[in-house]
Order: sequence, then structure tokens, then C-alpha cells
Amino acid sequence: MTEHPVLHSTFTLERAYPAATGRVFAAWADPASKQRWFATPGDEHDLDFRAGGRESLLHHGKDGEPTLRFESLYHDIVPGERIVYSGTLFADDRPATVSITTVQFEAAADGTRLVLTEQGTFLDGREEPSWREQGTGDWLDKLTAELT
Repeated sequence: MTEHPVLHSTFTLERAYPAATGRVFAAWADPASKQRWFATPGDEHDLDFRAGGRESLLHHGKDGEPTLRFESLYHDIVPGERIVYSGTLFADDRPATVSITTVQFEAAADGTRLVLTEQGTFLDGREEPSWREQGTGDWLDKLTAELT
């Protein structure tokens, strides 16, 4: 058994939002909007939403110390249709996950269908794929509240 295990995982999450595609896309693009549904109170969040732009989130634990850091780079943005970014999640300043994520927006009769696919490399047991899928699903659910 290796001292530094690597696990690969892919998941796809789908959500239906009762809002127009442009509005759902804007919730990803606007820094204030994204902070409300992506971050938790007390987190430090920065968003430069453009191809080549970066996003960062610093999450503080109950003692106020930083515990998780997420850094991403936007590779491709097609307004109202698609976002592609890569990201690294750090736990205690050590890489836990490196991933590529594609978010697709599709008009639906009652609003927008969002499909998010993430392909991840999980390093040294610092994060489990099920934790990542659950956390991503949680913030997609918080987006519902932002849109209503």
C-alpha cells in the first residue's frame, strides 16, 4: 500500500431552477450573488469571472483559523451556456483535491436545467469523493434560495 494514495472520481449533479437561464448564469458571474450562495458567513471570497480569471475562497473554522482554501481558474465561459474551470481544494495548506468542472445551463419550460460534472483527483485521503459531491450539492441547493 502506498503512503500517498490517489483516488479518481467523477460525478454529475442536475438541478432545475425556476428562473431564466440568464438569471441563473448571472448568479455565478456576479461576485456579491455568488458569495451569498457559495460561501458561508465569515468566509473570504474573491471572484474574477472571465476566461483566465480566478476565484478563491478561504473558509475559517470555529476557532477563526483558516481550515480550507479553494482556488480555481476559469478556462472557458460561454455566457448563458457553459462554464469550465479547474480548482484545487487545500486542507491545512496541503492539496486535497484537484478537479475540472463543467457547468452547463439549458433553458427549460419552467426555468433552467443546470448540469454540473466534476472530475476529481483526491490526494492522500484528505477528502473523499462523497464529501465533495455532498458539498457541491449543498451549494447548488443554496443557489435555489438566491434565485427565489
